[in-house]
Amino acid sequence: MENNRRKFHTELECVQKGFANGIAADNPLTDEQKKEMIEEAAYHYGKFLTALKCDWENDPNSMETPRRVAKAYVNDLWAGRYNALSDVTSFPSDGYQGIVLEKDIPVVSQCSHHHQTIGGVVHIGYVVGDEGRVIGLSKLNRIVELFGRRGAIQEQLTSAIHNAVDKICEKNRGVIVTTVATHNCVSCRGVKHQGASMVTTKASGVFMDNNNQARKEFFDSLKINNGGHQI
Repeated sequence: MENNRRKFHTELECVQKGFANGIAADNPLTDEQKKEMIEEAAYHYGKFLTALKCDWENDPNSMETPRRVAKAYVNDLWAGRYNALSDVTSFPSDGYQGIVLEKDIPVVSQCSHHHQTIGGVVHIGYVVGDEGRVIGLSKLNRIVELFGRRGAIQEQLTSAIHNAVDKICEKNRGVIVTTVATHNCVSCRGVKHQGASMVTTKASGVFMDNNNQARKEFFDSLKINNGGHQI
């Protein structure tokens, strides 16, 4: 049973294991493995601060920083690399063949280029097939958390969420995922522009047709138009 569960979760992944936006080796990690990783990461982060000529060991505000940062990565920022998706419950659609849409799912991720925060919302829609199944609404949130809590680029994050929903919602007629997010690597470094947001969309099935009613219903629901992605 455990091997089948692990195999199912592995099938949801679409990047190489070990990459910042993929699962870590030996995923899911045990609590003991996480503790060992935190200890090692804290040691090396201390070396990183020392290389930046930060006397963190004698600074009362920074002496615990290496451990804090290591714990934040393992338990929060990159938790999606170390934890498995919880069991997914699906249900017969009981004849419903329309669009299922969940809007404004919060996403907090981290740019894998500069390790700066990505924050925004994800909108997910799918159309149930003739013999399709639907999944519990909270599972869409859990999918976003699983793939968001990693190092990421937004384009691939959007594709990863789409891939997972497509596999879990069996025999669907189409899946669409739109992510709208701001990036600290734009606002805090480089060009340093505040407020700019990025919009990415991955669609399949009926949502690929611009004239399809389901696609129109999805974007109308989000108040996004073709003229400028107005929210």
